[in-house]
Amino acid sequence: MTEADGKRWRERPEGSNWGDFGPDDQIGRLNLVTPERRRAAAAEVREGLAFCLSLPLDCPRVQINPRRFPPEMSFSMRGDDPAMNYPYGRMFPGQKDVVCDDRALLSLQYSTQWDSLCHMGFLYDGDGTGEAEATYYNGYRAHDHVHGPFDYLHDREPKDGPYGAARLGIETLAETGLQARGVMIDLFAHVGLEAERIGYDRLMRILEADKVEVEEGDVLCFRTGFDRALLAQYEDVSVEVDPHRCSGLDGFDDRLLQWITDSGAVALVSDNEAVECMPDFKRETPHGSRVPLHNHCLFKLGIPLGEMFLLSDLADWLRANGRSRFLFTAPPLRLPGAVGSPVTGVGTV
Repeated sequence: MTEADGKRWRERPEGSNWGDFGPDDQIGRLNLVTPERRRAAAAEVREGLAFCLSLPLDCPRVQINPRRFPPEMSFSMRGDDPAMNYPYGRMFPGQKDVVCDDRALLSLQYSTQWDSLCHMGFLYDGDGTGEAEATYYNGYRAHDHVHGPFDYLHDREPKDGPYGAARLGIETLAETGLQARGVMIDLFAHVGLEAERIGYDRLMRILEADKVEVEEGDVLCFRTGFDRALLAQYEDVSVEVDPHRCSGLDGFDDRLLQWITDSGAVALVSDNEAVECMPDFKRETPHGSRVPLHNHCLFKLGIPLGEMFLLSDLADWLRANGRSRFLFTAPPLRLPGAVGSPVTGVGTV
């Protein structure tokens, strides 16, 4: 099917919201962050205190994901000269200004990061032809809208660039400002730094115990304590970090997924590596997903996922002050075509 038909799909996935925000929507549930919801978020600022919600961009110090690499810092050049501590007097005799310019080679999802809505797709038959195609939120397709060098399904010849996301790129999230009311859900306070799968029942008990209320338009922030484990290793590389030793949401719990749908949450954020429990790639859903929370949020509902945020400092302050809500501000880089982005988030109370 082509976009000339007026639709990229004939039947949307079960449990999805494709089309609810318009046939060409690219920001999903962030549409629910209305001016009214932003005013409610701003009303949470009472003390005027700001908390950084991002790890250093080169954290973790020891690489834990083999596909993602820490930043490689370098300097810009002025002709043959490195532009670090560069005196302009070399170009203009008598001038006393000194300048530094640098550059970095980044893996966009190494440290604190956002997943765009095209970070994770699914093989889906949206045309009803009996042939599944690599498809992303709201029916956007591989090769038509998200361009890579290979067509893995049809074994076609490699394509020349440009590569990247012509639709659903991270810039679509950046353009919203990505500011809303944040709600802290402190898993660490209840289970510690342990590999516990948090399903619906456990989560409901935690919300009830901490008197946490979730409303449509909120960003849900799940603190597991893994951020401080990463920072401990950042300070001392001899400290061992097990990425599986922390809690996470149990994406295989259908009632939890339905709660996420019903909650009206516009984004899920965690200080662990995947928001959901790190996949063992042994279990899968009846539909064939081994990362079911990513599938549910990114592919079906258009809910962006924020990973490896720095949440513990803010979580401790909120708990000490009997609060759970705050102003959440964390736009990604406005980098057209990217499928993920580092972020420097701020939580304001």
